[in-house]
Amino acid sequence: MSEGKKILITGGAGYLGSVMTPMFLHAGHSVTVLDNFMFRQAGLAAVCHHPRFDVVNADARNKDIVKGLVKDADIVIPLAALVGAPLCDKDPLAATSTNLDAVLMLLDLLSPDQWVLLPNTNSGYGIGEGDAMCTEESPLNPVSLYGRDKVAAEAAAMERENSVSFRLATVFGMSPRPRIDLLVNDFVHRAVTDRTVVLFESHFKRNYIHIRDVARAFLHAFKNFDAMKGQSYNVGLSDANLSKKELCETIQKHIPNFIFLEAPIGEDPDKRDYIVSNEKIEATGYAPKYSLDDGIQELMKGYRMIRNSVYANI
Repeated sequence: MSEGKKILITGGAGYLGSVMTPMFLHAGHSVTVLDNFMFRQAGLAAVCHHPRFDVVNADARNKDIVKGLVKDADIVIPLAALVGAPLCDKDPLAATSTNLDAVLMLLDLLSPDQWVLLPNTNSGYGIGEGDAMCTEESPLNPVSLYGRDKVAAEAAAMERENSVSFRLATVFGMSPRPRIDLLVNDFVHRAVTDRTVVLFESHFKRNYIHIRDVARAFLHAFKNFDAMKGQSYNVGLSDANLSKKELCETIQKHIPNFIFLEAPIGEDPDKRDYIVSNEKIEATGYAPKYSLDDGIQELMKGYRMIRNSVYANI
């Protein structure tokens, strides 16, 4: 079950989905996207010509709509989400109903033989233990509503046999539906436009992954599903467990007049601080293709086109 499958992606017109969808189509699959287009995005315009692509403008929480769509799907990818702690804190009811309740509903509608590939976040690790790597066996300690709901959704998906969960590092890179609010994307945008950024708690570390490598991880699971099913996998760049200061130093190599200042007082509302091991998915034969430097260079080009705050989630 690796080629020519019918894939349903809820929330498939967003930052990740608008990169995944054309890659999946190119690989020979059929893709139906369900999205409510809450950001009025048109990132899938370039694939509307494709005969194996279809799109439904509706809410992923609408049981009747979802029930009608899942019956024809071989693989379901529940991307629909309010992503990130700030957006979820702004509307917690909508966040939980989308990030958790809609996933539970979807899982209940599926037959046992349908595959679920769940996009999760490694922010579930919350605050790590110094230099100890977070593996898939590490305790989950989410420090936000977003993290807690995603952890609960993963737990529900893992109760069924034919599911895989990807605990994604902080994603970076350009997309047909860009997001400037993600950390690498944000810092490069500031470097290009403002030439400066002030860092709070600059020693806090996290892991990073290019958006196209996220899509490649899903394609990898399509081809290796029997060996990977029933498990969770960290997906990140093993050479990019970096502090915010180290990230800025990397950006500065590409934009020499970028200045970053470390604030002596003040706190970052995002308390995530951990380093992550990606050895488990690498042992299955998956390896990222795109480096942090690759992403910075493409973002620099993208921000010559984009000079506003439309492309954020809040």
